[in-house]
Amino acid sequence: MDNLKGFHFPAEWAPHTATWLSWPHKEESWPGKIGMIYNRYAEFIKELAKGELVCINVANDQMKAFALQHLQEVGADVSKVEFYNFPTNDAWCRDHGPAFLVNYEEKKKIIVDWGYNAWGGKYPPFDLDDVIPTRIAEQFGLPVYHPGIVMEGGSVDFNGKGTVLTTTACLLNENRNPHLNQDQIEAYLRNYYGVEQVLWLGDGIIGDDTDGHIDDITRFVNEDTVVTVVEENKADENYHILQENLDTLKTMRLLNGKQLNIVELPMPDPVIWEDQRLPASYANFYIGNAAVVVPTYRCDKDDKALDIIQQCFPDRKVVGIDSTDIIWGLGSFHCLSQQEPTV
Repeated sequence: MDNLKGFHFPAEWAPHTATWLSWPHKEESWPGKIGMIYNRYAEFIKELAKGELVCINVANDQMKAFALQHLQEVGADVSKVEFYNFPTNDAWCRDHGPAFLVNYEEKKKIIVDWGYNAWGGKYPPFDLDDVIPTRIAEQFGLPVYHPGIVMEGGSVDFNGKGTVLTTTACLLNENRNPHLNQDQIEAYLRNYYGVEQVLWLGDGIIGDDTDGHIDDITRFVNEDTVVTVVEENKADENYHILQENLDTLKTMRLLNGKQLNIVELPMPDPVIWEDQRLPASYANFYIGNAAVVVPTYRCDKDDKALDIIQQCFPDRKVVGIDSTDIIWGLGSFHCLSQQEPTV
């Protein structure tokens, strides 16, 4: 393994230089509905651009012009948006985008380019997505490291103080790294994310095609507090999964021996499209410099979820954006974005 001593992956609330996105274009990800997502996606960018640069991967000038048209329609500050001609297979930049690690003392930044196989080979091709981190590193002259194993940004969540939270359902799935056991995977997490402690939850929510990404269930909101989604309806198929996660969280201790502060977040009512249960969750929010953008689902619980998340981020504005069409792609705002921290 490479020696990345002194570098770590910061918490998402640490100051950003930029947010990275890959402009959505794959119709198979939103079959019959891709045209309906662009307005909300552009609103997401508008909110981000109020506090930071937004860097967007596009295939060509035609896609850039299409993107600019949508951004101008919602009144986004396009002076805060930069486009890079890095073609992608799909839009899920949390999983195929660069993992930026920083050394604050030396004011240095590096990129880790994990392997990417579209969640266990589910959606080929993924060759363009797999090379995005290295292309960005080359563009900015940043050192890039290749661990040589599959890892997705949505499968890990960080408190910025040495702890990462993940799930066994995803990281121990045989479709990712079948040659590695749990201890070996922990060694990669420690080395290439600069953490000291790995906390494991179990399963993810129903409808999640990533095999249980953490960013749909439990998120750090400060160094010792998590929000975690719970289902109130005992007849819902998510009820027992999320109760088990809640019970596990209550047993966890941080590096300093403290228990986690746990804030419960409701699940939205089930979102069904074409007889398919979609992985709708309020936990898939993105923490930008100026705003925390939360997916909403035209549901009675939207306001309650926004209020709970606002209490977790008193220094930021919490903005709800309707994700009912976006979630047909089986992900939302956190899945679509990757932060670039400031050093």
